Amino acid sequence: MAELLILLPAAGASARMRGRDKLLEPVDGVALLRRQAMAALATGAPVLVTLPRGAGTARASALAGLAARIAWIDAAEGMAASLRAGAAAAQAAGASGLMVMLPDMPEITTEDLAMLRAAFHAAPDHALRACTSGGAAGHPVIFPSRLFAMLARVQGDAGGRAVLAGEAVQLLPLSGERALTDLDTPEDWADWRARTGR
Repeated sequence: MAELLILLPAAGASARMRGRDKLLEPVDGVALLRRQAMAALATGAPVLVTLPRGAGTARASALAGLAARIAWIDAAEGMAASLRAGAAAAQAAGASGLMVMLPDMPEITTEDLAMLRAAFHAAPDHALRACTSGGAAGHPVIFPSRLFAMLARVQGDAGGRAVLAGEAVQLLPLSGERALTDLDTPEDWADWRARTGR
């Protein structure tokens, strides 16, 4: 069976940023979406980025020159459309699993992804989820191939929660709070930059 596929669902509207696009915010001098796509690609796994049909050209430009594939989706459907696209691509590739990596989490590193990937390959029939050092469940999440059919049917913005509801999900701790650190508002960004100096 082939390598797992990494999905970056990047079709959200950034509605809470009051006119700014959180995925284009610079982190270490690089637009966040490009930086996270580069981190994913550095694992050697194939990467799929979902973008909003008709409104994602700036985000697509941020990915220029990278080997990530882009799938244009109807963003009005919420996370489900991205998950369905990811599941379809993973199934078509014969992938062993689908890693969902939220692109607005700037502290997730290639090393974190590699650790998750290695843990998944050691038990490829189990769903795997990153958590904080204190055990609070977060992201990324890896869905094994046996769940692709369920992911292909998800609806709305609930994401993969319903798919994981009946699963004995294995948790893998990442350093500190990075598995939960997402930045959705200008205040989140300002606080994070003040705290990290980035």
